[in-house]
Amino acid sequence: MSDSAGRPRLIATDLDGTIVRSDGTVSARTVAALGRVERAGATLVMVTGRPPRWMAEVAAAVGHRGVAICANGAVLYDLHTERVLRSHMIEPEVIAQVVERLREAVPDLRFAVEYPTGFVFEASYNLGTWDADALGGRPVDGETLVSRGGTKLLAFHPGTDTDSLAERAIKAVGDLVTVTHSSGPLEMSAPGITKASALAEFCAEHGISPEEVVAFGDMPNDLPMLTWAGTSYAVANAHPDVLATVTHTTAGNDEDGVAQVLERLYPAAQDEAPS
Repeated sequence: MSDSAGRPRLIATDLDGTIVRSDGTVSARTVAALGRVERAGATLVMVTGRPPRWMAEVAAAVGHRGVAICANGAVLYDLHTERVLRSHMIEPEVIAQVVERLREAVPDLRFAVEYPTGFVFEASYNLGTWDADALGGRPVDGETLVSRGGTKLLAFHPGTDTDSLAERAIKAVGDLVTVTHSSGPLEMSAPGITKASALAEFCAEHGISPEEVVAFGDMPNDLPMLTWAGTSYAVANAHPDVLATVTHTTAGNDEDGVAQVLERLYPAAQDEAPS
């Protein structure tokens, strides 16, 4: 299904590895292509594992267009106003139980907890560049770590492949949280919370069916969204599991693969001049 011109009513796209290039930028071509979506009267939704605190630069880069589903579905965030609209939390007692089980199953794990705004982390947790530079984070002891509910629990291991680590975590705590990953640590959300659940909730509120949605992604945390959407695309640089699941593929993130598809889907929408 689509609008009267045959175009999708909603575009859902992941960020890192999908529209964000390897150098951390969003190209002028991609910004222009994203602009076509809203000018055509469709809805643009950024669907990402990023927490809200990582969204300011993206919001600015895309002209504060659309809404964002952050933290793998746990947070709905307005890019126009840069404001959290709602969040789904993991209860503190669940975080405590998950951490205890995972420490037994996989020794030497290090943990961090995301909140709708801000985060805490164990001193041994390996902060990435974004976390190290972000405001609002602080190191805490193990008791403080599990004392408050969060939107996402992160687990980092210094010497284990993330795919195999995810398999072990699902066996250990899959009854308590939703376990996934992208390119870094394990990412755990409240039960049933995924990119797909949040996108489905948003679409139901706006009378949009899965068949009217085109989704783009590259990593395992995108799989629920890609299987839910009526039409799904993987960029060429995607994880093998993603490439095996989607209905279509496009060029890689460094070749503006998403922009190439959007230019075909919304050919009548006039581009803004690239900066």
